[in-house]
Parts: sequence; C-alpha cells; structure tokens
Amino acid sequence: MQQARKQVVHRWSQLFIPTLREAPTDAEVASHKLLLRGGYIRQLGAGIYSYLPLGQRAINKIIAIVREEMDGIGQEFLLPTIHPKEVWEASGRWTVMGDNMFRLKDRKGAELCLGMTHEEVMTDIARNELRSYKQLPQIWYQIQTKFRDEPRPKSGLLRVRQFIMKDAYSFDIDEAGLDASYIKHDAVYRRIFDRCGLEYVAVEADSGSMGGSQSQEFMVYTEAGEDLIASSASGYAANLEKAVSVLSPVEDLAPTGDGLPELVHTPGKGAIADICQFLGMLPSQDIKCVAFMGTVAAPTADTPLRPVVAFLRGDHQVNETKLCAIAGVAELRPMLPAELELHIGGPAGFLGPVGIAEVMTQGSLNGLNSGKELAKLKGVSRETTSEGLKTIVIMDLGLQGRSNLVAGANKLDYHFRNVTPSRDFTVTATADIRNVLEGELDPIGNQPLRLGKAVEIGHIFKLGRKYTQSMGATVLNKDGKEVTPIMGSYGIGIERILTAAIETSAAKFASNPESKQEGYALPSAIAPFEVVVTITNIKEADLLAAGESIANDLAAAGFDVLLDDRDERAGVKFKDAEMIGIPYRINIGKKLSEGKVELVDRLLNQTHDVALADIVSTLQRTI
Repeated sequence: MQQARKQVVHRWSQLFIPTLREAPTDAEVASHKLLLRGGYIRQLGAGIYSYLPLGQRAINKIIAIVREEMDGIGQEFLLPTIHPKEVWEASGRWTVMGDNMFRLKDRKGAELCLGMTHEEVMTDIARNELRSYKQLPQIWYQIQTKFRDEPRPKSGLLRVRQFIMKDAYSFDIDEAGLDASYIKHDAVYRRIFDRCGLEYVAVEADSGSMGGSQSQEFMVYTEAGEDLIASSASGYAANLEKAVSVLSPVEDLAPTGDGLPELVHTPGKGAIADICQFLGMLPSQDIKCVAFMGTVAAPTADTPLRPVVAFLRGDHQVNETKLCAIAGVAELRPMLPAELELHIGGPAGFLGPVGIAEVMTQGSLNGLNSGKELAKLKGVSRETTSEGLKTIVIMDLGLQGRSNLVAGANKLDYHFRNVTPSRDFTVTATADIRNVLEGELDPIGNQPLRLGKAVEIGHIFKLGRKYTQSMGATVLNKDGKEVTPIMGSYGIGIERILTAAIETSAAKFASNPESKQEGYALPSAIAPFEVVVTITNIKEADLLAAGESIANDLAAAGFDVLLDDRDERAGVKFKDAEMIGIPYRINIGKKLSEGKVELVDRLLNQTHDVALADIVSTLQRTI
C-alpha cells in the first residue's frame, strides 16, 4: 500500500515525452528500441546517451531504492571520476586495464584516467585514514558515473561507454569479517532486485580482472544478454565460466589387438565428425586437442607467451576462462600452424596426447629450445621464440577413468586407437576445463541444467588483500601488530536494472498470443509513473472533470500519477501509454455514465471495471 504522501499531478500536455512511431533502424534489442520509442533516451554518440525526463525519473527511482537499502549497511561517498595515474599504478592495474580505460593528460603533462571502477580510490582513502581494528568493519559505497572505452558499443544501454554504477567496498580485519560483509551485500542485493520487480538468479561467477577468491553475479534471463548461465530446479546456478555438471556414463570402445596404442591410417579425416564416421565411433570416444599460446600473468621479454594444450572429449568444448585459471595465464589465443609443429609436433586435425610428456619436459617434441632455432620457423613470431618454453598440458575431468579412446597421432593422416589416459600419457593437471551442456545434471540435486542468455545486473566479489596489500594499507590489530585489511567489492548497474525489466516484460508481451498490448510494462516501483489517467475525449466536460478529480485523488493518496489531458484520439493515447511502460492505466470513457472507469493492469494483462468511489482503494490493494 502507498504511503499517504501527496504527490503532484503531472500533465502529459505539459511534459516533454517525445514518443516515436518507429524505432531507428540501428536499434537492435527490445529495450533499446522501446527506450527510444518511449522517449526515455536519445543517442549522442556511440555508446553515449542522454536521459530525457522519463528516463531520468526511472533512473532516480532505481537509485532511491538502491540508496535506501545500502544506507542500512553502509555509508555513502562521492568520489572523483578523474583519477591520477599513480593510484592505478600502485595497484598494478594501470597497464592491465589496457584500451578499456579512457586516458588523458592535463596541461602539465600529468597522466590521468576516467574512472571505470573505484577500488584504488577507496583503498587510497583507507590507507590514509584507517589506523586501528577499532575502525573496522567499514562499508563504503557511492552511486557514480563510470567510463569504459567499449570497443563495440551496442544494444542500447547494455553496452555503453558511460554508465551509472553503485559500487561498494568493505574493509574488514579478517576473513570472518569479510564473510559477514559479503552476506550483508548478498541480502541487500536481493532486496533491491525484489523491490525493483526483477526475476533474477544469483550465480557463481569468475572474478576476472577484479581478482579475489569468491564471486557471485545476479543475472536476468533475456535473449538480449551476452552472458550464458546454467541453472536448475535444485537451485544450482553458475555463469558458464564457472558452471559444472555431472556427466552421464558413456561407453568406451572395445580394445583392438594387444590393447596398446595402435596407429591407424586416417587419410583426410582431421575433423571429429569425419573420424567418427570413418571408424564407426561416437564423438565421446574421441580425444580432442585444443592448443593455445597463453599470455603469462607477469610477462617478460624472455617469456611473453606460454604454450597451453588442452585435451577433452570430442563432444565437449573448452572453456577458456577455466583453462586460463588452471594454466595460470591471463588470456589465450590459438596456436599458429608452425607453433603446433613446434610445441606439440603435429599438424592441426591430427594432434594427440601420446608422447606429450616430452613436450612438457623439453619444451617441444623437436627439441628446438634455442631462440635462434625457433625464429627460423616460418609463421612463428618473435614473441613465441623464448628459450626453453615448457608446455602446460591440461586434461579435462571428462576423460578421467576412460579407456580405449581415439586420438590424433601427431602425424598427418594418422590417429591412434586404444589410447588410455594415465597409462599412455601424462599431463600437467587434470581439471574441469569444459563448458557444461543443456540437459546435463547439476552437481547438487541431479536436476537437468537450463542454459540461457542473461544480463548481469549486479556482481559481488571477495577481493581479499589484493588492493590493500599492493597499495600498502595497514591497521593495528588487537595485539598492536600491523596487519593488512581484507576487502570486498560490490557493484550494481543502475541502467541495467531498467533495461533488464524492459527486456523481460517485452518478451512476455511478445510471447503471449492472447495479449493485444504493445511495448512493455515496468514494475510500479521503477516506472516513471505508477498510473496514467487517460481521458479518452477531453472535449467532453464530464470526462475531463472526472479525470482531473481521479488524478487529484490518486496524487493525494501518494500515487505517482500522470494525467493524459492531450487533445488526441483515444487510440493514440492508449498506444503512447503502452510505449512508455506505465503499469496501470485508468480509462475515463463511456462507462462514466454508469459511475465506472476502466482499470487496465498491464502487468497481469487484465482489465476491470471499477466504481469511481473505489478506484483509490483498488489501486492501494493492487500496487
């Protein structure tokens, strides 16, 4: 029920609401089209948008919810958007952020950047102001504009170069304190997203460039999303970069001959589908080899890249984020043909694990360890010609315990049969390095996994001591000893809440064949107006008077109300109301003679006739 705080009646005839009949041709996803058509936003440049009054009202409502909930656990700051280079160098991220960071110089030549996040700035305050364990824990947050030099701005407000973010940071004396701060944020985030009317799922996630030991994303399923998540009826949920599953048993091939690796001539059968057809087997009975050059975490002139080779089932795909974490590299790129010959000793399509131990110890099957010899190979760049490169070899857990598999023989047009892991080859490590598949069983309740695209609306991290340690932040503990505080970082994308709500609603409208509605309907808590009172014909004095009276009564009862008093046809007004996403509409029309008005609940796609005297109480029960 609404609080009885009198609101102002806003008149459509006096507002700037530039609705469009058609969306611009370059608008891609539903939220982008509808935000433009509804007059919420206008584009200034690639990934740069102006918020018009409706957009700003919705954003302000979201911010108000976020602020109210965050004030229950933390204190609000407002930090600079221009940062000196030195504070980012102190954390070691000035170089790591690369081209994603907007960089500039002042008139004196000092290097600066536009803040894309504020771990460094918050930690700088902490190291200068926090002295004792008695000052901990601290939870500091802000709602601030961030900047990211997005290489491919698209999808409206989902991939932009300037955006609004609520970012919070916790400082605790120990891991137990961090756990408590993390749990507080998890609970607050759920309340925020519940109040915003979102259907979301909390998933285990990868920390990426933020670092840290634990990370959780809050996601909304939508086809507009660029992330893939896996979830199940058991309550399991994880980003594809972290998701695991239980594999169903698969049948191994029967051994041939003496059961040891047997060389088989397979002319032109480099693709998995071709070798399976040729030998009459399934992809799950094949060992796939995927080879990369990985950028080491702290590259030097001698060792800028490191060979990384992954082996997994033929019907599985490697997950590069998982592989990076296991191999200890920052990013991966596929090996070039000459690099395959150098570091594995075979051609593409015929790579395999037999003999891989020599690669792991000598650096290459060919024994070429000198930089001069490597540089002679055609197609191998100087960046890969460091001396003594040792190849990291990772086998996926899906191959563990298998036997009599087929694998490339590292020889053109040849494969091995009867290849058995552990017996016939060794690896650096065995770990989960694959993508889960739709329908595989989750690890907690053995329920089928659902894979789907999703938009991230919030993310919480346990950062650990990465920033406090690198930037020299310390406090005295109870024993008077200097210790390094432990941190957490917690972000919410303000505009993403709005876009996720629109995407979800628009998809429901589009998928409901019984719905005659267009556009979308925002949850009342974040809609620019909760209810629009539509006078179907302002030239009829009784309709106009009734509309004015109802709008005033609703405003007095605390509702955020828009009165459509324009001299337009009723159909135009109805379509415009749908385009701006107002969840409830009161139509003042023919039924007024019976003492009734029409209440349209766009969230439930329902229409009711309500007596004039009951309209306020009906909405109070509804919203």
